[in-house]
Amino acid sequence: MSNLYGRAGALFTFRLVLQPLVAGVIACRAGLRDAREGRPPYLWSFFKNPAARKSLISNGWKDLARIFSLAIVVDLAYQLIVLRWIYPLETLAVALIVALLPYLILRGLVNRLVQWKARRSGK
Repeated sequence: MSNLYGRAGALFTFRLVLQPLVAGVIACRAGLRDAREGRPPYLWSFFKNPAARKSLISNGWKDLARIFSLAIVVDLAYQLIVLRWIYPLETLAVALIVALLPYLILRGLVNRLVQWKARRSGK
């Protein structure tokens, strides 16, 4: 666990800002697309509509595959250079935090905000 805390002030710190930022941009684009097409928020749909889960995962993974893979590669490089060992579970945890979490939060939030603004301006 101390390895995870030590990453914030160590070599490759830029990735802890850059990767969530890139995931956020991708999520905003997807959220805008969802709002234009009148779809409900992504994460909400995932939990409320079990029949659509497979297509939602496929859709989200298309957006996230590169950034998630890059997060894993950069974290592995960090581990080899700084820690001189590979910790696979830590790599997955970091990739989930810097890539997947911002995407899931922002995609639904952008969708809701755009739909709310459209409803408000339509009145």
